[in-house]
Amino acid sequence: MSKGTLILVVDDEPAIRRTLQTNLTARGYDVNAVETGEEALRRVEESPPDLVLLDLMLPGMSGLDVCRAIRAESSVPILVLSARGEERAKVRALDLGADDYVTKPFGMDELLARMRALLRRTPGTTVETGTVRAGNLSIDLDARRAYRDDAPLELTARELDVLIYLMRHAGKVVTHRMLLAEVWGSEYGRETQYLRVFVSRLRHKIEDDPVHPTHILTEPGIGYRLQPAD
Repeated sequence: MSKGTLILVVDDEPAIRRTLQTNLTARGYDVNAVETGEEALRRVEESPPDLVLLDLMLPGMSGLDVCRAIRAESSVPILVLSARGEERAKVRALDLGADDYVTKPFGMDELLARMRALLRRTPGTTVETGTVRAGNLSIDLDARRAYRDDAPLELTARELDVLIYLMRHAGKVVTHRMLLAEVWGSEYGRETQYLRVFVSRLRHKIEDDPVHPTHILTEPGIGYRLQPAD
């Protein structure tokens, strides 16, 4: 999978940039490493990466601002690198469109596993075809486009994967563990905060009243259930 895969590393610490570049290159990845958010956005435009490793604490333009800017233009997977104690910032990054995060200091095996999980979910790697329907929602799997009442929905790749799984099990309770394993990978099972963020974002896009949802319902302590509209 790594051959020809371009990773953009954004971190202002030279030691981390060198370590990541050395380890990722040794495993066959192509790597661009930059130290500022401004340079990261230039690289995204000039040489679109397959995955972005993004530090939250950057000089000048913050990692959160970089995440917001990238997501406004691209669905490229974003894996946030954060320090311990930045829980609110990590959740905010997910809310802005990041797909996952690892906490510094991290092990290379953990980072590589999370990278592989995200790259497996990159648009274009799926072989699914056809259409999934549930009430007034439909998803064209070939084009990876979602619709509500035939109007297109602007969803990120991760939001789309969550919605596909819920729609395929419409009317049934999907546990947190099942949903995490399907969308993020089998090594995920306790990151229920991911689901809270992504389900909240989906509700804002498909519900008439996101505060009182009628489509994506919470099963307290268990998971979620998609209730198709009549």
